[in-house]
Amino acid sequence: MAAANPTVIYMDNNATTRVAPEVVEAMMPFLTESYGNPSSMHTFGGAVGQAIKEARGKVAALLGAEPGEITFTSCGTESDSTAILSALRTYPEKRHIVTTRVEHPAVKNLCENLETVTGHKYRVTRLKVNAEGLLDMAEYAAALTEDTAIVSVMWANNETGVIFPVAEMAKMAKQRGILFHTDAVQAVGKVAIDLKNLDIDFLSLSGHKLHAPKGVGVLYIKRGTLFVPFMMGGHQEHGRRGGTENVASIVGLGRACELAAAKMVEENSRVKKLRDRLEEKLLATIPKSMLNGHKTERLPNTANISFEFVEGEAILLHMNQHGICASSGSACTSGSLEPSHVLRAMGVPFTAAHGSIRFSLSVYNTVEEVDVVIAKMPEIIESLRKLSPFWKG
Repeated sequence: MAAANPTVIYMDNNATTRVAPEVVEAMMPFLTESYGNPSSMHTFGGAVGQAIKEARGKVAALLGAEPGEITFTSCGTESDSTAILSALRTYPEKRHIVTTRVEHPAVKNLCENLETVTGHKYRVTRLKVNAEGLLDMAEYAAALTEDTAIVSVMWANNETGVIFPVAEMAKMAKQRGILFHTDAVQAVGKVAIDLKNLDIDFLSLSGHKLHAPKGVGVLYIKRGTLFVPFMMGGHQEHGRRGGTENVASIVGLGRACELAAAKMVEENSRVKKLRDRLEEKLLATIPKSMLNGHKTERLPNTANISFEFVEGEAILLHMNQHGICASSGSACTSGSLEPSHVLRAMGVPFTAAHGSIRFSLSVYNTVEEVDVVIAKMPEIIESLRKLSPFWKG
């Protein structure tokens, strides 16, 4: 499958993905001739409403859910906030949240806000991870109390790709009468999900992580789960999220979910082989490099590798000169000198955490692209280490 831009080797798919051509094709009628309001009574608008209904069914099919359990939002962040805040409003007498130390900022920052800005009204337990990024289930079991309103644990980590046992964790929460939410933004389309057989109450996903456009997401709300809307307004989304729907993007997300279901085998076979080839060669040819995260309990497309004694931002700048796109595991690219909170939680040494690079592949990557990266990375790291005061050769 050819790359969208032959001059770019794009390996930053956990940040965002190329919109699939099939998705663009599905969206175009709703950006041109089919522009009616889906809430209108006339036939012209009704046809648009029917397209949303069909997209809802396609999303539900990918998740093993019912169409009525799917609420369209603007993004994964909105879905995360909606789920957590709904739980707290549903059970106002409960003031405790259980989450992890490695959550995406969409959950991490919300919990920090609830804990501090509300005058310490809420208490947050953040579960630790070990050196491989895995949770201690005994610590989790001990964290659940009568005061716990909701557990929010990501299905797969966005930096390392490490997968958490959310099915088991949701079951344990259910047994205690506690709501369970999972940020599955990175997992949907890469791992099989069948929500009808799980005790998950809320699940978040974002369209632009699975080859749909930016600006559309989903909150799954299990049938029977008490819910308080976050976006008040009209009757849209069965009264769960006010505001006229982003029709073209919703239709695109539906098509993307169809494609994801069809390509999941490829994601877990060909893409995984490309990922494995990349990380094995880099770890073998570049001294003082290390894989961050569990070797097997991980998304098939993600490799987070630390190169000691160099700066992640400098690595990215040199990669960019060769047309290679990836992400740094260090927050220095956002103006901070602090390394990633995920790698800090895993106990990755400071000299390695600052030099971490996340490679995240997709079905659009090729073996030729992987081999270019394998060829270029050793010379990039070698040249930067010559400039490092910490590198002793």
